[in-house]
Amino acid sequence: MTNVNEGAANPAQKTVLLGVTGCIAAYKSCEIVRGLQKAGVRVKVVMTEHATEFVGPTTFRALTHETVAVGLFDDPSDPIHHVSLAQEADVFLIAPCTANVIAKIANGIADDLLTTTALATTAPLVIAPAMNVNMYENGATRYNIGKLHIRGARFIDAGDGYLACGDIGKGRLAEVDDIVSATLDELGVKRDLAGRSVMITAGPTVEPIDPVRYISNHSSGKTGYALARAAALRGADVTLISGPVSLPAPQGVHMVHVKTARDMFAAAEDAFEDADIAIFAAAVADMRPREAAGHKLKKGIADAELGTIDLVENPDILATLGERKEQQVVVGFAAETNDVVANAEKKLVSKHADLVVANEVGGGRAFGADDNVVWFVDDQDVEELPRMSKTRLADEILNKAMQFLA
Repeated sequence: MTNVNEGAANPAQKTVLLGVTGCIAAYKSCEIVRGLQKAGVRVKVVMTEHATEFVGPTTFRALTHETVAVGLFDDPSDPIHHVSLAQEADVFLIAPCTANVIAKIANGIADDLLTTTALATTAPLVIAPAMNVNMYENGATRYNIGKLHIRGARFIDAGDGYLACGDIGKGRLAEVDDIVSATLDELGVKRDLAGRSVMITAGPTVEPIDPVRYISNHSSGKTGYALARAAALRGADVTLISGPVSLPAPQGVHMVHVKTARDMFAAAEDAFEDADIAIFAAAVADMRPREAAGHKLKKGIADAELGTIDLVENPDILATLGERKEQQVVVGFAAETNDVVANAEKKLVSKHADLVVANEVGGGRAFGADDNVVWFVDDQDVEELPRMSKTRLADEILNKAMQFLA
């Protein structure tokens, strides 16, 4: 059995200059810093004066161990601070970016350190807008975003949802993972899956009993979504087939939303033929009611409707498609409560998989958590990995799967 030590990736210690503007979402910039640092990226922060009303420079100084730049003339030892900052940046990321700052940059206005640096830098510009829905949809904002698009800026589209102002609509800062992924993409980090097609299933399936009840499981979908995000970042053409989860769709991924095991099987059949790597991370219900009732079933009555549900087996998606594989690399998952490795070894054979990712569940472990401990099981070896984030684990799984590619 081989043990794998966790070590941070280091993309030649690239530097991201993170611009933070005056927006309630500024607190999420702290998470962005952490996400970039986990990928081995050096982060320097430049803030507008208004941004300091939401998050203090001391917070970013503690996170980055770097001086935080705010005012044009804060550093008397560097009279052209905006130029030195601009030259250090491999990517200039502004997240969150207000409508005001978008307008300034689009029109060449440089009246503070952040906008002056934006005008001086030749680094790729990545912008994650955050603002009220009406401001976001205003014609002036759309025009300014269009101008910056033409000039080569990359926008990470704002999300839909409940906004801090109380409105509902588009304008929420994109997910931190998507911002980090897009920034790493601009840095040119590890595009080793370019030209490859990856199919991933994720989340639970839902099997209706009646209009009110259903059979399902505790799967959060976090591992499958992390895999989709990581594969897309590494250049793959990704199809993510997802059961019902409360997760935002990763950027750059073809989403297929399903509910039942039969829905997932049909979608996976369609995507499998063209896949180079097929990863079956979904927790598919083994059984379903033969017929879903059209009315709410009652308990405690003479015919005991709720106590006599006729169950039938669902299709075994992994085994069926694993048996059909030609050039595809097939990765399955085994969530076990006991004899984890032994059961994974059996599953490797019975499901015709190239690799099984095994983990122990129960007792609060794995489901819904942001980290996990797993074993890689193939026909040559068993590798035990240390506890790591599901984001990092996704890359480890992809690294392992790539070893089986022809």
